[in-house]
This record gives sequence, C-alpha cells and structure tokens, in this order.
Amino acid sequence: MSCDSRKVSMPADSDIIHENEDKLTHLIIYDVFTPPVASRIYAYASLASYEAIRFQNPQYKSIIVDLKGFNAPPVPIKGKEYNFTLSAIKAFFTVVRKVTFSVDSLNSYEDGLYSRFKSQLDDSTYARSVAFGEKIGKVILKRASTDNYPQTRAKPKFLGSSEPGKWHPTPPDYLDGVEYCWGTMKTLVLDSSAQFAPPPPPPFSNDKKSEYFQQNFRVYDQSKHLTAEQKNIARYWDDNPFVMQHSGHMMFANKKITPGGHWIGITAIACKKTHADAVKTAQAYALTAVAMFDAFISCWQEKYRSSYIRPVTVINDKIDATWLPMLQTPPFPEYPSGHSTITRSAAVMLTHLFGENFAFQDTSDLHYIGMQRHFNSFIQAANEASISRFYGGIHYINSVNAGADQGKKVTEYMIKKLKL
Repeated sequence: MSCDSRKVSMPADSDIIHENEDKLTHLIIYDVFTPPVASRIYAYASLASYEAIRFQNPQYKSIIVDLKGFNAPPVPIKGKEYNFTLSAIKAFFTVVRKVTFSVDSLNSYEDGLYSRFKSQLDDSTYARSVAFGEKIGKVILKRASTDNYPQTRAKPKFLGSSEPGKWHPTPPDYLDGVEYCWGTMKTLVLDSSAQFAPPPPPPFSNDKKSEYFQQNFRVYDQSKHLTAEQKNIARYWDDNPFVMQHSGHMMFANKKITPGGHWIGITAIACKKTHADAVKTAQAYALTAVAMFDAFISCWQEKYRSSYIRPVTVINDKIDATWLPMLQTPPFPEYPSGHSTITRSAAVMLTHLFGENFAFQDTSDLHYIGMQRHFNSFIQAANEASISRFYGGIHYINSVNAGADQGKKVTEYMIKKLKL
C-alpha cells in the first residue's frame, strides 16, 4: 500500500450499500420502468448485493438457496482474502447493467468506487473480490433469464372489454393495460401467483342499491368532501410514474418514484435509524424487495383475471359525466389495489426486521415531490398508503382492504417459508 493510498477516504460499507440502491432508484425513475418491472429490478439487484456481502458475517445465511429457480451460489475460497463489500458492489452492478437501460449514467459512480477499493487493496485481493461478485451476479441473472420476463415483453396490447363491469382504458389518456401478463411471472417464494387470490369483488349490477353501485357512490361522495389532510395523503402516496401533464396540445410525463421505490426508501430510513451494519442493510433491502416482487405478481394475477372496472368509468357513465378523480387513474384494472398489496407486503417484512411501533420520518419522496410525513409504525404507513387510493378516487374501499390482506398473506408466508 502506497503512502498516497492512505489519503483515499472510504465511506462506510453500509453507506455504499445505501448509495447503490439510491442510484438504482434514480435510474428506474429516469428509464420510467413500470412498478411491477421496477420490483423485479430491485429484487434481483438487492439479492445479488446481499449474497456477496453476507460472508462478512457467518451468522447470515443465503436467501437464494430457499428461493425458487436459483443455482447454488458460489462460496469464497477458504484461506483467501476478500473484500466482500467490493464483491457486493460488483454483484449489484453486474445485475443492474443487464436489467436496466441507461447504464451509462452509472459509469462515473461505479468507476469511482472501484478506484477507491483498488487503491486500498493488494491486486490479488481486489481481483478475487471483483471476480467473486461477478460470479454471484451471474447466478442471479441466470435465474432472471428464466422467470418468464422475456415472454411478457412480446405481448399484444390489452384494451380491456366492453362487457359490463369490465375494465377498459380510462381518461385522460386512455392508455392500454400495463403489464397484463405479469401474473404469469415465476414467483420467488410463493407456490403460484394465485396462492393468495382475494375473494371476487362485488359483481356487476344495474341495481343502484347493489354493493357494486354503492361502492361507486361512496367514491363519488368522498371526492366531494375531501379534507386538506386527505388530499395531502392522496398526493403523498400517488407514486404513479404514468401521470401525464397536459398543456394545450402538449403532453408530457412527470417522472416519479414507483410504489416499490418508495418502500425501498423507507427500508433505507429504517436501516439508518437503527445504525444497521452493511450485512443487515443488504439483507433488509433484499427481503423487502423479494416480498414486493411476489406481491406484485399476486396482485397482477388477480387484476387481469377479474379485469375489474375503475370508478371513473362507472361514475362517468352512470352518475356524473364530467367527474374526474383527484388522482389520475393508473392504466390497469382496479381490483385489488396494487398500492395496498405491495405496501402491506413491505410493511410486514420491515416490521419483522425492525419491530412494531417503529416510528420514523418518511423523507423518501422529499426529493421528488417535496413532501414528507411521520409514521409511528410501518403498518400505519401502509394503512395510509391504502386509504390514499380511495381518497384519490381511483379505488374502492373493498379493493384497498383486499389488497392489504393479500400483501399481508404473501409476506407472512414468505417469513414462514424462509424461516426468517
């Protein structure tokens, strides 16, 4: 080690793990990945990071050995020296560079990290650590190549149905249904995407006293009496990367964090508040991301199975032709609420990792929408995310409750199956 190398400052290992995830969130927003696809990116990248860095602490076991479809992970050569933080960086970016688009934006950041480690380590340890991380990244990518993702890219557009009570494109932009084959993706933990299918939503009816009709009146009436706080809650949890702004004949998108990205941010907050070391931090990211990945698949399986109509369609047709919800309706079927499903899945996992009544200031969306909120627990945050969809006029109460129940069951099953 040269005298000059001693002057190179190195961030804490946990800070590197956090910064890697933050760079990934920025990249996902820039590339405008759909929320389900974003969950896949977070899951594979975070698993790669954890599977490399876990060797810093022998008390931590592999996650992927208990997941579906992975080959056995490589292990370090006994008696040889490694820097497992460097391995985790290489594993993480080996995956990220294959599952995202705008990877050139990472070059300067990633090269800077490698340069720092190279100045601190002898050549053989550096090369060995990088090679080990790359091996782990390739194991993760091999599984990713068989999860049915390529097949979902070759799908025709889904434009819904004119059948009564069924989803079809909604105003203002009438976009085709997003990721309608996502329910066919290979789950990581669940036995199948339909394992925790919710009960059917209220059936279509023209009877204005029916539950089907009444749930639309409830959405409509709530929209007319929103308090300032309810409006803030709806805005705060929108996390909709599909929102389009209109100015005359111009139409443009406001880039936003995805729902999964929001909870990756909350994971970071929990880790930092508890001063979690690098291995615990990487584990928290990986487990939370895996929970959301399977929750998205479960939710989307039901969304396109039932292909349930959105409130705006019924209200415009039967109640008020000029009405629009406070939030723009995302372009996919209504039942169950995706926000409710994945936020509850993440909240249950984070509660398992960090405990109940974990108070925190959620600043994860501050950079993007200039808002922050305080919560006394992860479950409280998830409950607020759920009800925000009703306040926003884009979901029925039944659907947010069904989604929350589905997300809870997904993660509880995961915790049990992985023996966490």
